[in-house]
Amino acid sequence: MFLDQLDTYDQKIIRLLIENSRYTYSEIGDKLGISRVAVKNRIAALEEKGIIEEYTTIINPQKIGGSVSFYFEIDTEPSAIQDVIQILNDSPFVTQIYRTTGACHLHVHAVSSSQEEMEAFINDVIDPLPGIIRITTNVILSRIKDMKGLRL
Repeated sequence: MFLDQLDTYDQKIIRLLIENSRYTYSEIGDKLGISRVAVKNRIAALEEKGIIEEYTTIINPQKIGGSVSFYFEIDTEPSAIQDVIQILNDSPFVTQIYRTTGACHLHVHAVSSSQEEMEAFINDVIDPLPGIIRITTNVILSRIKDMKGLRL
């Protein structure tokens, strides 16, 4: 569905990288019956087109003792939204910012090393945000499903 614009080999390469982004060019080539160089060139082209954006390690903060994951639903005056986005974007605690429709303008995820650090972040960064109409804060108790990027 999402990959219909790509040829069969690129589709298969992407599926393999989603399965395990640590596969070598040779391993992918062996699975697809093409050369390592062909795989390398195809991946380079997918990266250059922006289809593949990055390779990363995902850390589960809930497995690190003491850390607290939380999110905010923020409704702000339209004139202040860019300022709020910039302030949040500059914070090392904020991991994701989404512009949304519906009851709030922004959905923001953040992680702190402790409940005290989270409270300080709320007091120092969240509470003084300009143009705020309403903020809802939620602590994440457990991660049930957390997909990164597009899953095929």
